[in-house]
Amino acid sequence: MSKFDSIRHYHDHEVNAVLQKICKHPMIKTLMRFTFPDKSEDQWMEELSKVNSIQQFQEEFAYHSVLRILEKSSNGLTTSGFDKLHSNTSYLYISNHRDIIMDTSLLNVVLKNHGLTMTASAIGDNLVQKSFLLALAKVNRNFLVRRKLTPRELLESSRLMSEYIHNLLAEQHRSVWIAQREGRTKDGNDATHTGVLKMIGMNSGDMNLMDYFKQLKIVPVSISYEYDPTDALKIPQLLASANNEVYEKAKNEDFINLYSGLVGQKKGIHIHVGDVLNTELDIIKETESKPTKQLQAVAQLIDRSIIKNYKLWPTNYIAYDILNGKNTFADKYTEKEKQLFERRLELKINKLQKEAVDNFLAMYANPVVNQLNLQNEK
Repeated sequence: MSKFDSIRHYHDHEVNAVLQKICKHPMIKTLMRFTFPDKSEDQWMEELSKVNSIQQFQEEFAYHSVLRILEKSSNGLTTSGFDKLHSNTSYLYISNHRDIIMDTSLLNVVLKNHGLTMTASAIGDNLVQKSFLLALAKVNRNFLVRRKLTPRELLESSRLMSEYIHNLLAEQHRSVWIAQREGRTKDGNDATHTGVLKMIGMNSGDMNLMDYFKQLKIVPVSISYEYDPTDALKIPQLLASANNEVYEKAKNEDFINLYSGLVGQKKGIHIHVGDVLNTELDIIKETESKPTKQLQAVAQLIDRSIIKNYKLWPTNYIAYDILNGKNTFADKYTEKEKQLFERRLELKINKLQKEAVDNFLAMYANPVVNQLNLQNEK
């Protein structure tokens, strides 16, 4: 057994047997009918039976599923920054996180379109409790982040994941995607947790941490949706947090969020990849001697890139103006766009709950606030 067996994605030689095992699951059949409406069940079953690698599965099936989801639930995907990346090069993408499945799926579609190395992607094990979801995730090159651990287990798990990420990047020459923090950002405030960076750096050994990070080729990623398909679903947890209450997830809540993220209306979507962190890490190495200070400085670097390159949509400006009772950004949207956003708010949130309304608006407005704050720093 490999030391990584508890968290790794499937190996190519395992793929065919796994696909044959899950291909008759009702959810897989539904996904295939959606992806290939012109093919019979016998046709796609026959094609699936010939898949013998993750790459083949992604190119012949997953890729087309994502394109269909884009076609049905968005106005399209725009991108920027990808021309700076090099083919046959592995990168560590550290990204803000809005949607459970779509964030990484969309990134991989863009990487494939640009002839770049697709990612192995981190996913919380709480999201793949159902056996077919676990199989589908691992056959799509997802590896597991273990949740709900004791402090000792967390330390051991972090070390293992740090080593696995390095193995993927350096030995397998596979790019890696990981979120800048645990779980999705619920309030629109994208902030890199130093704990994530500390975990990544655990495998550095005697090497200087900044030199190690340079080897990993860290690329900040900004992803933004004009409409967050799970916006209303995030409100209960935000309200609990605001009231210092422990939030208990409802049964199947993760699955509902996953499904809503796939089929819900997103309108515009944009992904920007920033510059590879390089000389900035040299400066941190020279100016900060303590690892904790170095990690904080790297987190700030990533935050600045993600916030600066986050595409602001009319919905962001509308929410900011409504929340502040102003018309500061009235030139950024039309009256019709404002009416549509207000209608969405009315349909999804009980307007008698002012706190819920404010949280909904802040979710969209905070990216504007963060960009304004970044501009004021200069």
